[in-house]
This record gives sequence, C-alpha cells and structure tokens, in this order.
Amino acid sequence: MENRIVRILLAEDDENLGVLLKEYLQAKDYEVDLYKDGEKAYKGFQNKYYDICVLDVMMPLKDGFTLARDIRLSDSTMPILFLTAKSMKEDVIEGFSLGADDYMTKPFSIEELLMRLEAILRRTRKDSVTTAQSIFQVGKYTFDAMKQTLQLGDDVRKLTTKESELLKYLTVNKNAILDRNFALKTIWVDDSYFNARSMDVYITKLRKYLKEDPAIEIINVRGKGFKLIF
Repeated sequence: MENRIVRILLAEDDENLGVLLKEYLQAKDYEVDLYKDGEKAYKGFQNKYYDICVLDVMMPLKDGFTLARDIRLSDSTMPILFLTAKSMKEDVIEGFSLGADDYMTKPFSIEELLMRLEAILRRTRKDSVTTAQSIFQVGKYTFDAMKQTLQLGDDVRKLTTKESELLKYLTVNKNAILDRNFALKTIWVDDSYFNARSMDVYITKLRKYLKEDPAIEIINVRGKGFKLIF
C-alpha cells in the first residue's frame, strides 16, 4: 500500500456488522466512513474522495446495486466490493455486470475481507499505471493489447478478445500470481465450472503461441492461479 491513508466508503445497514467492520479496518490503518443506507452513502460519496467502496446489497432507501450504478456514473473506475446475504447466481452476475471488483456472501471472514480489499487496491493501482500502455514486450514477442496482436519477427498472430485480455493481465502481473477467480470474474463475468474450464483452454493456447521463446513460461500455481515468467 502507499504511505497515504486509504479511504473506504462502507455502506452497511446492519449496525453491529457495520461498526465491527469499521473498527477492524480502522485498526488496520484505513480511514472508514460508515453509512447505514444507500442515500446517505451516495451523498457521502459526492462530498468526499474514496479509494474503494464496500457496499451491502440489501439496504433501505437505495440498494447496493442502485448505489453502484450511481457511483459508476460519477466515477467509472471506482473499485467496488459487494457484501450480501444473497447467494443466487443471478445476483452475482448482476453485481459483476455493474463492474464490481469482488463479491462476498455473508457470513464471511473479516480477515478474508481485508485480504480481498488489499488485493483489489493492488490490482486497481497497477491497472491505473498500465491502462494507457497498450504495447508490451513479452520475452522475444511484442504484444499489442489494443490491436490484439502478438508478433515475433515478421510473424503476426491476431488474438481473440479473451486471449488478449488474459495475456494482458498475465503480462501486467508478470512474475507474480494472477488470481484465478479475479481473471474469471473480470474476463468471463462469473467463475462457473464451465468458464473455469474455458480459461484453462485459453491458457493452453497462450502457451502454444509463446512456445518459440523457451524463456517464457505460464505456470499453474495450485489453488491460486497462474504466473507468467520471462
């Protein structure tokens, strides 16, 4: 994390849970503003800068999904993590369709919440540095994420959108683990079994595309994700 204090907007109508989360995060050196309904949370968002928003889905006056839509109209890149008692697949899909960075179903571990918040902040800050960058050197290859091409010498391969997105996340996180669930939820929208198998196929394709440079490896990190090494 950076040296400056990270500011969190926490919208949670369960007073006991809200106070518990606020006190825990404050003890971890975060600045937290707790709002008990969506309307107050949105007014708070309009009047103060935040680094990330943690939104309960079921809230009075304005629910978390509606609040997220309003926040996205003001700031399309604001990181959002949803908290909810719901576990229906449709709710998860709706949350990610609104651009959520993560989604936790109650009850959850407060320590896991902290880990997910920190992971989102690391990713979004890294993304903010690399968003403007579209051309990457991947070993001997030149990868153009904007044009979706992978070039080695005079050989230019056109990538599909998913191939390009997956390779970009691997490249941005080179020599570090790309979290499997993050990749699934970001590129495939949800982490269903079918999509997980689909991503494995894309990983195999990328390995094949990059095989001409023996210094490049995409390795599986069991239970965590993938790592691009070069």
